[in-house]
Amino acid sequence: MRTALVTGSSGGIGGALCARLRADGLRVISLDISGDCDIRADLRSDPLPEHLMSEVDVCVSNAAITDTIAPAHRMTDEQWRTDVDVNLTGAFRVIRACLPGMRERRWGRVIAISSGAARLGLSGQAAYAASKAGLHGLIRTLAIESREHGITANCVLPGMVATPAVLKMPQGVLDRVLAGMPMGRMAKPAEVAALVAFLASEDAGYITAQEISIDGGLGLNPVSLGSAK
Repeated sequence: MRTALVTGSSGGIGGALCARLRADGLRVISLDISGDCDIRADLRSDPLPEHLMSEVDVCVSNAAITDTIAPAHRMTDEQWRTDVDVNLTGAFRVIRACLPGMRERRWGRVIAISSGAARLGLSGQAAYAASKAGLHGLIRTLAIESREHGITANCVLPGMVATPAVLKMPQGVLDRVLAGMPMGRMAKPAEVAALVAFLASEDAGYITAQEISIDGGLGLNPVSLGSAK
């Protein structure tokens, strides 16, 4: 039985990831800073249990801070550091802890949950977008370093996902978000989990160093020079 680690496991996407991987027959170790989880840790600084990290075959780095809102010209050093320390440095620390066991067994899957903001930017969230974009360089480098050890490394880039936290946003904000969705809806957490589950599978062994969006076509050019009928 393969063992998967999911960080940020208490959130909407994290919960869906744990449920799907368990349904696929993996043993899942959940990690979060709070909530019902197997490991409670702050990825910025807390030590990670080596005996558990060494058993991980599938590392899903999902933990992130998403609620730092400030335009770049007013963003404080502390706001910047918090997002980068959790979203990028925290991801690196947990992935690094899992790599020795994967390399020894010559099999592994590293999947980092990035964001569409890493490609498109996001007004008011420069630190978040930059931290998620940083994952892309990290994952590409891991793919190079791990290619001879049976380890793949990929990024998944969700757009807006209908998690409980997102659905609690003011209705006016939700209306603006939905108006910009080409498919007229947000992603379901289970849809993100299904993509991650495939990348974690044996069948995905030839997919590495990829940045795979799951955003319903967000960013498509809606301009038309003629009738679509």
